[in-house]
Amino acid sequence: MKVLVVGGGGREHALCWLFARSATVYCAPGNPGTAQVGTNLPIPVSDHRALAQSIREHRIDLTVIGPEAPLAAGLADYLTSEGLTVFGPTARAARIESSKAFAKQIMSRAGVPTAASRIFTDLETALKYIRTHPEPLVIKASGLAAGKGAVVCQSRAEAQQAASEMLAGRFGDAGREILVEEFLVGEELSVLAVTDGERVLVLPPSQDHKRLLDGDLGPNTGGMGAYAPLSIITHRLIQTIENTVLLPTLAALADQGAPFTGVLYAGLMIDPSGSPNVVEFNCRLGDPETQVVLPIARNPLLEHFWAVARGESWRPEHCPPDKAAVTTVLAAPGYPDSPKKGMPITLPPEVPAHTLLFHSGTASGPEGTLRVAGGRVLCATGLGPDVATAQAASQRLAAAVAFEGKIYRRDIGWRELARARAS
Repeated sequence: MKVLVVGGGGREHALCWLFARSATVYCAPGNPGTAQVGTNLPIPVSDHRALAQSIREHRIDLTVIGPEAPLAAGLADYLTSEGLTVFGPTARAARIESSKAFAKQIMSRAGVPTAASRIFTDLETALKYIRTHPEPLVIKASGLAAGKGAVVCQSRAEAQQAASEMLAGRFGDAGREILVEEFLVGEELSVLAVTDGERVLVLPPSQDHKRLLDGDLGPNTGGMGAYAPLSIITHRLIQTIENTVLLPTLAALADQGAPFTGVLYAGLMIDPSGSPNVVEFNCRLGDPETQVVLPIARNPLLEHFWAVARGESWRPEHCPPDKAAVTTVLAAPGYPDSPKKGMPITLPPEVPAHTLLFHSGTASGPEGTLRVAGGRVLCATGLGPDVATAQAASQRLAAAVAFEGKIYRRDIGWRELARARAS
């Protein structure tokens, strides 16, 4: 089989790494990491016609779309209309991520547990509401903001500032509509589910670390690392998430004329009673969650993706992981607001045992040098029988990579390690 992965980040490198075990892999536009396991096609994700032409030229069997932006822009719709086989939701279904307001409406219709919220496009009306809202609270840009459009505010003053900045254009069109939400208490969880719109295959749940600095300090980012599995996950909790979150949401999307196929990502808050509440939905695999979920998933994912894309019968069977993974993101100085680029990167001569290095924001420079090309540069993934061992492996690899101003957290997985010490 020939597979095209659309995108050029760490998630796409992880997908190419997985698919290369059993298929011939292409990536568009790709990065230096994807070029190590497949063939890069220098085509922007926004050039739908060129992508379709290249798919035909290379006789590619299956196209897997990684990022949210091309899904929201209708790439899956276009390729499907061209008679090509695609794994990923339509633009209409991708609104579950591209419009947080739409997602809230879907959850309301489906009775899915989530934070109480109000939607605003007018600043004065929003500020008036914020003045009466209990603290803390959360301000969210309704549109796509590269994972940085949610601001947790400890005070109404912080919330008023965040709302003012968003509606003034801080996130462009993504912030022209905002949500003011109650602050949910609990532990966050990322659940990625392969689905044909009716059935779901829940992959090993993981936990992302959004804050830039150790101790969950600093600004929100697109994600500074993740780990899986979590000891708080039980088969009963996964069944609850399926029955109260995933399946009702899929049914509501179908009722709205937007049947969803692909990967539905539920960002959840598990409250102190153990019940899940939805923080957000995404229409694709998470990043950096993919970099820990794929290495420990025991399902034949390429077969599942193919069956879903073809509309064929498939059997989603939950397979608990038998090992752990931790990924540490190496970010450029100035990330997330104004990351610097162009610095040379030095990689270790050999990747240490039980580790994987996924490229996120790298580019080939003069004479084959590797250079920083994005805010999140590399993902150092460690594997092991438990989270502590995987974290140590991840940290060894993170420390072995060098570039000027490198930023990375040293406490990814800290909640799980604290639970292990307490038990």
